[in-house]
Amino acid sequence: MKLGENERRRAAVVVLGDIGRSPRMQYHALSLATQAHLEVDIVAYGGSDPHVAVKEHKSIYIHEMTQWPSNPRSLPKILRPLLLIFKPLVQFFMLLWYLCVKIPAPDVFIVQNPPSVPTLVAVKLASWIRRSAFVIDWHNFGYTLLALSLGRNSRFVVLYHWIEKQFGKMANGSLCVTRAMQHELAQNWGISATVLYDQPPEFFRPASLEEKHKLFCGIDKSLRTPYSLQDCLSNEVLTTGDDNPNVTLFTTQTHTDISLKWNRPALIVSSTSWTPDEDFSILLEAALMYDRRVSALLNEDDLKREDVFWQEIKGGKQYPRLLFIITGKGPEKEKYEQKIAKLNLKRVAFRTMWLEPEDYPLLLGSADLGVCLHTSSSGLDLPMKVVDMFGCGLPVCAVSYSCINELVEVDKNGLLFSSSSELADQFMTSIVVWGRVLVSQERPRSEDESSGDADAQIDMLFKGFPGECDELKLLKQGVLASRSSVNWATEWEANAKPLISKAKIMYLDGI
Repeated sequence: MKLGENERRRAAVVVLGDIGRSPRMQYHALSLATQAHLEVDIVAYGGSDPHVAVKEHKSIYIHEMTQWPSNPRSLPKILRPLLLIFKPLVQFFMLLWYLCVKIPAPDVFIVQNPPSVPTLVAVKLASWIRRSAFVIDWHNFGYTLLALSLGRNSRFVVLYHWIEKQFGKMANGSLCVTRAMQHELAQNWGISATVLYDQPPEFFRPASLEEKHKLFCGIDKSLRTPYSLQDCLSNEVLTTGDDNPNVTLFTTQTHTDISLKWNRPALIVSSTSWTPDEDFSILLEAALMYDRRVSALLNEDDLKREDVFWQEIKGGKQYPRLLFIITGKGPEKEKYEQKIAKLNLKRVAFRTMWLEPEDYPLLLGSADLGVCLHTSSSGLDLPMKVVDMFGCGLPVCAVSYSCINELVEVDKNGLLFSSSSELADQFMTSIVVWGRVLVSQERPRSEDESSGDADAQIDMLFKGFPGECDELKLLKQGVLASRSSVNWATEWEANAKPLISKAKIMYLDGI
């Protein structure tokens, strides 16, 4: 049977998760609608709003399933294995109802993996019932995520792995996110997959000065409100008495002229799902180290009058204040917010927030540095958040693991770290000069070099922030150069579209 016969011109995108927090599947839906000219049904949980381009597209229809309630902490341990069985059964029948009854029969189902159970089983059965092709987009492996909580030797993990592998082989086509994952699927799973690297869509770009000012005006009040102790941001409005709505922590508007403030804090952004596979304590420890090291380098007196102390910090005194804005939702957020509230930091401030989908790219496009704490459970996937940061021209410090170099190129678009100490070193260098001091610390010292000389070099390199940052500008240029060479639309056209068409032909020929 040929592709043109009995054409339905429809696709279904399946996510057993929050569609608003599944950017890659949103981009699939947009490409299916705009590049393949299909009607697209998204079947997923609600919770977070998808991007406005998805919500308002006339050919995309979102079907929100009822969210499974969060697992009660008071549940006795003896009953938890029953929950591991009951939950996927309920999800399985709910998926079947939506995929076989609630939506029109599609040409192809495209399903996000993980989660694998019961998603792959339900979609495979639905594809057989609806006579549709079945394509898996491998973001990671579900059994490795389950092993984080149960251990690799758990019987549930072994069974999960078997189901994921067997039903993965039944797909008519597979996409994956890295060459390392492609190799693993081919060698140990018997699955041939096409690599489709994550790429940012067009709305992830550097923000203009006007866009930055508008964003900062919108979030300025929350930025100036600390969790508990007074900090270097909340103190600014107290010491200056400046409550002008046209003046933010970063920008000033006079009539129609907008300018960046010379003593603004350095803005560092990190997006996290607040889960165990992202160790947020690394960032807290690194921030504490930065705060203590700067205080020691400047020989600051803790007995100094409070108002004088805050004024000196606001003035910069060679080392910038650091503002960390942490975005995202997840189970461990409250725990870390409580830890942040107990920190007594002078030059560092943390703020957590959840932004609208349209504001998140603006925040990335307005920042000085991105931090990624993602550590892959399989070691074979890449963090989408770094892709988004690169799309906005933002250099990144990322946790190092096996395949991260497929995305982050050291000294070209970012730096890698393995500990809080290494990340603190990068805070001391990267905001102004990035790799230069890091490299100088790693090379062997000559006998006449002393630690004092190194401190003097760091002190010299931080002078002039945020103006004279040539190395940072070069890194930003490197990020933008790589961004301009590829984009999601061209990658999807070259890799995903032919595979989806081929999967459908293979399925129809097999009927």
